[in-house]
Amino acid sequence: MKIKMIVTDLDGTLLKSDKSISEYTKSVLRKCRDLGIKVAYATGRGGSAKRVAPSELFDGQISMNGAVAKIGDEIVYKRLILHRTALPILTACDKHGIKITSENSGMHYSNFSVSDMWPQITNFKIVDFLQHNIDAEKIYTPNPTANDRLFIEQLLSDDLYFVVTTDGDGYLGQIMHKEATKAKAIAALAQHWGITRSEIAAFGDDYNDIDMLQECGISIAVANAINDVKAVAEYICDANDNDGIAKWIVDVLA
Repeated sequence: MKIKMIVTDLDGTLLKSDKSISEYTKSVLRKCRDLGIKVAYATGRGGSAKRVAPSELFDGQISMNGAVAKIGDEIVYKRLILHRTALPILTACDKHGIKITSENSGMHYSNFSVSDMWPQITNFKIVDFLQHNIDAEKIYTPNPTANDRLFIEQLLSDDLYFVVTTDGDGYLGQIMHKEATKAKAIAALAQHWGITRSEIAAFGDDYNDIDMLQECGISIAVANAINDVKAVAEYICDANDNDGIAKWIVDVLA
């Protein structure tokens, strides 16, 4: 098994339940990089990823489910929802009473107090969406009901998709550009580094990881992953709280 690139989801996969990365896992990631293996993360998070995933551990960073991919400060892939496309969705959801937020460059433009739900997020503005004219990396809604999901899906143009992932004890609905996927962003990083699909090992646990597991040459689900993710993975490693990724890597590199 020849691995030249490792890419991992963060929440529920690399991060423990308390949102930390153990010193053991950090040491394994450093060893990978010392061996010339590129290490990247691919997360649904935006700017908050930097708080939980130290940049010195990673060669590449994919945020917003694949809307943005960076190597250091260099953007190598970017797919935004243009304001003219986002506006009817934001205004319709607002009128319908759905909590909705447009996120770009770490700022959350919302119709509700985001920090009331996530105290760690303080960089938000409550806005009148009719006066809002900023493109979105991601549009999200917390804990959408079944009716909310149907309502939102009917608003989407052909160039958008809607995915619901777990978020602690709840769920997070996310509207993305159709080309803003983890798989496409990973492909952009791999092309930049001259790495083929068969040389990439990907780790995940939730719905928004399925595409990258299907597209990367080596797919691994953590033991705590949802069943749909386990079904597409070639391997199952130990759970996130048990350093599953690090253990799997050590076994393969041994």
